[in-house]
Amino acid sequence: MIRSVNWIGDAIMTTPAMAAIRAACPDAEIAVVANPPVAELLAHHPACDRIILFDKKRECKGIGGFLRFCAELRDERFDAAFLFQNAFEAAIMAFAASIPIRVGYRTDGRRMFLSHGLSPSISRGLHHTLYYLRLVERFGMTGGDRRITLACTPEEMDRAGELVPHRRFAVINAGAAYGSAKRWFPERFAAVADAVFEEFGLHPVLIGGLGETQIGAEIVRAARTRVLDLTGTTTVRRMMALIARSALMITNDSGPMHVGAAFGVPLVALFGPTDPEATAPVSAAALVVRHSVECSPCRRRVCPTDHRCMHSITVDDVLEAARAVLRETKPPSASSPA
Repeated sequence: MIRSVNWIGDAIMTTPAMAAIRAACPDAEIAVVANPPVAELLAHHPACDRIILFDKKRECKGIGGFLRFCAELRDERFDAAFLFQNAFEAAIMAFAASIPIRVGYRTDGRRMFLSHGLSPSISRGLHHTLYYLRLVERFGMTGGDRRITLACTPEEMDRAGELVPHRRFAVINAGAAYGSAKRWFPERFAAVADAVFEEFGLHPVLIGGLGETQIGAEIVRAARTRVLDLTGTTTVRRMMALIARSALMITNDSGPMHVGAAFGVPLVALFGPTDPEATAPVSAAALVVRHSVECSPCRRRVCPTDHRCMHSITVDDVLEAARAVLRETKPPSASSPA
């Protein structure tokens, strides 16, 4: 059993560690316990045989729901659990499910519930992909190609193609679920949308979550170019396929950014309050745009001052990075992950 993390971007950064487990145990059945968005994300992943849905808002709500879920896990008779989620709850879950081997970082006071714990200081300062890899490699799970990966079915790719009437398009992700501090400005995204159409011939397509529809509407109003706004209208799976089909992605530091990296899409990532040393997109086709300011990385959800880290990123900065990634990369395959 793998207890996955709860954020889409973080879950993508666990995929090299998942591949290492698969390489070390090719005949094992690997089940991933995940919340609904991550469950969607990891469907069809080659390092996962099945998903066990852990929905704390429905079937697993409250103490009673959690205990019932642990009892169901106990009936599965798993040999081992790798706990990518650092929460105390994840260790209690594996312990209550009577899984004999329970591997995880010794965080949140959960040391006594792990059979094999690793000090988080061993992995401090590493990129998140290496953080998860170190956990599994320290306990014998080596192998894999150390790349982040996702997978879409041909049918999903075809359905995504039906959503966008243009053969070549650029995906723009102007939101960031973590908080407003990570978001660049709608009027600047609108200027970039105009430029990618005028200079590169790529039709701009907006994506984002339900809570980001106002951002999408602001970009559509500010842009001169006709922008296809799909903000708040796509599932996780459809968002993945749209990104996989795109010729360019321009995005804040967010979960969709890592989707683009996993599919090898030419990608420009805008970083402000977060640290690219820890969460930069892992892709040869990606460039990070960031300006060093004295208060960054602060890792705050909401900027307490003047948002200077994001204000310092100009439209020209983003366009220059887009030119560079398009020069240096070939269009990604529309049928398979990078």
